[in-house]
Amino acid sequence: MRFFSSLFPGLRVAVVLWLAAGDAAFGQVRQDILLTTNWKFSKGDVVNAAAPDFSDAKWQTVSVPHDWAIYGPFDGNNDLQEVKIEQNNEKQATLKAGRTGGLPFIGTGWYRRALTVPGFKPGKRAVLLFDGAMSNAHVFVNGREVGSWPYGYNSFSFDITDFLKPTGPNLLAVRLQNQPEASRWYPGAGLYRNVHLIVTNDVHVPVWGTYLTTPDITAEAAKVTLKTQVEAPAGTRAPLRLQTEIRDAAGKVLTTTTTTLAAAPGTFEQQLVVAKPRLWSPETPVLYTAVSRLYAGDELKDEYRTRFGIRSFRFEADKGFFLNGQPRKFRGVCNHHDLGPLGTAVNAAALRRQLTLLKELGADAIRTTHNMPAPELVSLADELGFMLIVESFDEWKKPKVKNGYSQYFDQWAEKDLVNMVHRDRNHPSVILWSIGNEVPDQWAPGGVSIAQRLQDIVHREDPTRPVTAGMDQFDAAVGNGFAALLDVPGFNYKPSRYPEARAKLPQGMMLGSETASTVSSRGVYKFPVVPGKDKKYADNQSSSYDLEVCNWSQTPDEEFVQQDALPYVLGEFVWTGFDYLGEPTPYDEAWPSHSSYFGILDLAGLPKDRFYLYKSRWNPAPTLHLLPHWTWPGREGQTTPVYCYTNYPEAELFVNGKSQGRQRKTTTGSPQARYRLMWNEVKYAPGSLKVVAYNAAGKVVATEEVHTAGPPHHVRLVADRTKLTADGQDLAFVTARVEDAQGNLCPEATNQLQFKVAGAGSFRAAANGNPASLEPFQEPRMKAFQGMLVVLVQATDKAGTAQLTVSSAGLKSASVSIQTTSAK
Repeated sequence: MRFFSSLFPGLRVAVVLWLAAGDAAFGQVRQDILLTTNWKFSKGDVVNAAAPDFSDAKWQTVSVPHDWAIYGPFDGNNDLQEVKIEQNNEKQATLKAGRTGGLPFIGTGWYRRALTVPGFKPGKRAVLLFDGAMSNAHVFVNGREVGSWPYGYNSFSFDITDFLKPTGPNLLAVRLQNQPEASRWYPGAGLYRNVHLIVTNDVHVPVWGTYLTTPDITAEAAKVTLKTQVEAPAGTRAPLRLQTEIRDAAGKVLTTTTTTLAAAPGTFEQQLVVAKPRLWSPETPVLYTAVSRLYAGDELKDEYRTRFGIRSFRFEADKGFFLNGQPRKFRGVCNHHDLGPLGTAVNAAALRRQLTLLKELGADAIRTTHNMPAPELVSLADELGFMLIVESFDEWKKPKVKNGYSQYFDQWAEKDLVNMVHRDRNHPSVILWSIGNEVPDQWAPGGVSIAQRLQDIVHREDPTRPVTAGMDQFDAAVGNGFAALLDVPGFNYKPSRYPEARAKLPQGMMLGSETASTVSSRGVYKFPVVPGKDKKYADNQSSSYDLEVCNWSQTPDEEFVQQDALPYVLGEFVWTGFDYLGEPTPYDEAWPSHSSYFGILDLAGLPKDRFYLYKSRWNPAPTLHLLPHWTWPGREGQTTPVYCYTNYPEAELFVNGKSQGRQRKTTTGSPQARYRLMWNEVKYAPGSLKVVAYNAAGKVVATEEVHTAGPPHHVRLVADRTKLTADGQDLAFVTARVEDAQGNLCPEATNQLQFKVAGAGSFRAAANGNPASLEPFQEPRMKAFQGMLVVLVQATDKAGTAQLTVSSAGLKSASVSIQTTSAK
């Protein structure tokens, strides 16, 4: 059975609005202005705050994107929830202090700013586009409400032309309100994504007004079908003409076509051909741009640019997923939307860093759990090469939390799905749409019909991609038809039941839509080393031997076994790529834990040991990593197991030059024995821990050595970037390491470090990855956690040199210089 080989043939495109990018005329006919500065903000509801003559002089001045709650303080009473988490197999309700991060996101907030509309006059249109606003947004222009949108994760737009004064000034105000018990994780608060002012002529292409597909792709040519929606005033008489050219990444024009539209408004449909196309994939993320110029008679009215990639894919029963004709499995992670110490405030540099680290890991896919992502993430996925599952909802009609999405579902679900699909359906990175995650409607009456309706809506808006959902209630979903109706069934934490699903479901394939949920704290190791579920310790940490999981989940290795054995399983999406704020399982009831332990990387973006386990599987580059650290005063002579994560087949371990034996990965036995090298009887002795790796022919190919650390001596700084753009937003992430005199990391160091930034930069935030630390991210001081933390340095809008200095009492300080240059 060949499944979706024709229904889901391939190419997708990214809709992007660029300001004056390439042609002088573009800036004259279309402007996309980011409203980032000069916002006034007040927490709490304020009477008449939308009125133009209201005085906001005493309000705080902020930049957008802005998350009002990330500044804290942390408090276990913030959104204290007494709930029974059915997804976690809980039998009774208990108090959850850190479930949503322990940050003060509940309540009302107001934003106001003057709104200047360049060139506004008769014959012009103005639109406000919100990439996301948390939540229950009400938007006012000059005191009049122009519209509202409740779902905080979605993008939405309003035409404000009729609300503007012919001559300024104009006043924009936004009221947002977050309810208690509205989320299962930290949702953020405020205008946390970008706000755009789009100014066009009255004859124009509306927001998300193009839809581009490639129904036929060969080595010789790719057929491009572009549908462009046009809006025009009633009675427009001048004939409309759309001229579209396709350019490669260097800007070279490859092909051009012109089409006349008989009536306005309407939709142009154009066919173009790209000769010898270069295909988009995670390994080769090649992008093109369709530049469409809209004319009324001989007058240029609009120019719209659509960045896209050319690629095909199919899902085939019993054979799996194929990209550009080649079989592959998704090497994916799930990610929540917060950016650790930045909260939910979107920052392109922070997102790029996350994706760069995931590339090093060897990941090639992301599931945007459990909501629509920021558009910057989708565009970066196009650019850097990640396949996406774009997800919509964590809740349908049957609630998970008291004030969740269920209160909006009947009125808003279709509108939210339409916006999600229209915004992202042209991106080459988007492979699947997800209509939900672990929704209780899996077993509730009417759930199957809801799933069918939602899937039908997505198919109507984009018939080129399949639909999935993350299911955790296996018996209900497989037994009642819920799983059978989905284009691609997604199962959460069910590797042992994949064969049963294959036997009972018609699709002939399935996806590990959420896997592992292994918990660990970076650099923390617990003894004795034994597998365990829901294990808790007095220090609110979890062990990095990567054997501790939740009652519903598994170690990574158990999923690996099934992924390797079953060709009809399409791959996996690990929970999670990065730690995130909220859901501090297994410490949901143990304040001060307030961020997750699931991440392959911690909240600061520092790799945990598990990073190297996945890297050894996903990244073909050599991996050789030892754990634990080798500084254990008081454990002399005690059993201290040593693991090696490597993609070499065999290795020998030495303690102070004495061999502990050679280990080889097995093809049978425990899952861990197949994917890890383990020396379980090693006795700790201070000194040197060394591993020597051998290839399949038995030849020595690599070594790795860890030394016992002496007393903390100095700080060493490692910057991810030393050149930034002077745009007031760009970031460098600088890792601060507490080391001994010989340069060994002091793995238990907790020294308090002080941060100072001088010159063309400023201190933005810091994070140490400790899920139980209540230190604020924004203060220029923080304790190291397991010897490390990360400092964020933000560029100003002036070119120059920024210098970060990190110091600590009793330690030699360190500095790093970062150059900032003006944006081109």
